[in-house]
Amino acid sequence: MIHALEQSGVARSGIARSARAAVLALSAVAVLGGCSLFSSKNKHEPATLQDVQQVLGVRQVWSVNVGKSGRYVMQPAVAGNNVYVSSAGGTVTALEGATGRTVWQGKADVDLTSGPGSDGALTAVAGEKGAVVAFDEKGAQKWKIAVNGEVLTAPLVGQGLVVVRTTDGRIFGLDAANGERKWIYQRSPSALNLRSSLPMVFAGDNIILGFAGGKLGALAASNGGLRWEAAVSYPHGVSEIERLNDVTGAPSIDGQQVCAASFQGRVACFDISTGAPRWGRDFSSPTGVTQGDGALFAADEKSIVYGFNARNGADLWKNESLLWRDLGTPLAFGRAVIVGDFEGWLHFLSRDDGKFIARVKTDGNPIGAAPVVVGQTLVVQTRGGGVYGYLPK
Repeated sequence: MIHALEQSGVARSGIARSARAAVLALSAVAVLGGCSLFSSKNKHEPATLQDVQQVLGVRQVWSVNVGKSGRYVMQPAVAGNNVYVSSAGGTVTALEGATGRTVWQGKADVDLTSGPGSDGALTAVAGEKGAVVAFDEKGAQKWKIAVNGEVLTAPLVGQGLVVVRTTDGRIFGLDAANGERKWIYQRSPSALNLRSSLPMVFAGDNIILGFAGGKLGALAASNGGLRWEAAVSYPHGVSEIERLNDVTGAPSIDGQQVCAASFQGRVACFDISTGAPRWGRDFSSPTGVTQGDGALFAADEKSIVYGFNARNGADLWKNESLLWRDLGTPLAFGRAVIVGDFEGWLHFLSRDDGKFIARVKTDGNPIGAAPVVVGQTLVVQTRGGGVYGYLPK
């Protein structure tokens, strides 16, 4: 995933192997710019992959190329039987999940900075200078507005809304019919925060989302009011860099439980209706968590993958074989925990013990976005624009 830092309103942009590397680079040199995600000068050498016995059969059933992601994370979205993908160049594509067939393709008249959000009837993306562009069910542009702020997170579409968040802490509820603003929620911006995608999810008539400063909250979809807020973690340390502990990745919901992780903070779970804490433990993740069937999974900034008991946070297992491979956001699917790395490998770990059960190669470009599931098809998008459909069995 791409992470950078913003301090006192000045963007300190650049690409780092992980959020931790970005923090260390800023601390050491405190100048504009940064290092390459794949720089040979990186402090840590990524682990060499060892052979894997293919216990799980993973068959590639289709692949297409939709255009490069550039500097951004283009997270695919799923609605019904389709998967929706975008490219930095402005192309938005609806693909049939089972076959990869193009259902429609639209073109925004602006370079894009986020992946799409969709409910099947409306698909929205964000672009440069805060542009938000919406397409109808046939791929025709329906409306375009500007929110006057940088948008790195895919819009959340549903319940008659297009919900957009800017990097300066504003959340807009836009009318799905015409893009008019229905409400706005605003927080005071942090002096220092991770500059990354912070996905939002619906939970009934609430919008669940993470905030800078280690907070998780629920907004009313009807008016944007804050219904509850809970602390995933609290800042600690002396310097602003040490106190950085933003929530990362999308909140993960399983039944009445919502879980999230923060950078330099904790992983924690809460009651989804009230925000009452259930458990939490020290942990640092630049990519967030995934959960299901009583277990929770996450990768830390060293690319060590952990399995936790989702009821109480107890250790289940950890896998250190992917050390420093800059893992993307994981997905729990079937008997596997699936995560991509900086060389385009897709790793399948057993949910039970964390051992490798399969591995497949995509196009050699990084996989930062979380894999998604459409029906029985696993879909993954690389930064090079490759979109792949797999059937794990």
